[in-house]
Amino acid sequence: MPRDHPPEAGPPSGQLTTIEAAMIQYLYLGHVGYDEGLRLQAEIAALVTEGRLDNVLLLLEHPPVLTLGRNANRANVLVSDQLLAARGVSLHEINRGGDVTYHGPGQLVGYPIFDLRSLTNPNGGRMGPVDFVRGMEEVLIRVCSGYGVRAGRVEGLTGVWCGIAGIGNQGSAVSSELERKIAAIGIHVAKGITSHGFAFNVTTDLRGFELIVPCGIPDHAVTSLQRELASPDRVPRLESVADEAVRQFGIVFDQQVLAVESLEALRRHVSATPEFPAEDTPVQVPAEVERLRGGIAGPVRA
Repeated sequence: MPRDHPPEAGPPSGQLTTIEAAMIQYLYLGHVGYDEGLRLQAEIAALVTEGRLDNVLLLLEHPPVLTLGRNANRANVLVSDQLLAARGVSLHEINRGGDVTYHGPGQLVGYPIFDLRSLTNPNGGRMGPVDFVRGMEEVLIRVCSGYGVRAGRVEGLTGVWCGIAGIGNQGSAVSSELERKIAAIGIHVAKGITSHGFAFNVTTDLRGFELIVPCGIPDHAVTSLQRELASPDRVPRLESVADEAVRQFGIVFDQQVLAVESLEALRRHVSATPEFPAEDTPVQVPAEVERLRGGIAGPVRA
């Protein structure tokens, strides 16, 4: 269900709080069916593409579902469709990058629908898809750190990992000698607009990953924040983790953030017309310019 209160850690004092000024508008939606998640992403991506919405971050959790990315190998689903159906697990083939992953209750799923042209990379240039993925990894590494869990990157593999040599967790419930993924990341980019995003295991029932070879990597385990905490009984609520993720998105991507109370509130603030034309949108030559050019008609490319 949509949040009805601001996050526990809000924007710094002095930041603008109008929806028109916000660079990242975010909604915590709670439990959302996967089909509805796909529909919402398509709706919002179209509005961001048209310049009628700023960047939007959707945070939610899904019922049990397997998703196969563009590069997925169907053999990495280890059980039959009949067994999936018997367990109430649906399966979707989607257009994000990566192989197969599992979503389920207790997992924070984030769908950042961002215009990459509005962001800059660490070198000050325009942010590309790889930069964006590395930024999301940094967000989730910082979220882990905020809860006392040390996490990082594994060279050559996308996502966020615990149990990396040299950064083990003192008091963890699992061995520090095994690299294990706590967050999976996979995005799709069209016309500079991102969709899909990350899946961060908080209190996820990890038995769901036994149905697959997670992300197509057979020799690495998965884990959750609950398993990695020295005191698992102190695991935070999913919405609290969402609030911390939002805060870190604002810091890592250097953007203002604003909580939107509901999808209806977001839709009410959709611009009637885009503020700026997209880079590939034809624009009409003003009549005065046409007259000076001798009446040459037709659109030009922006």
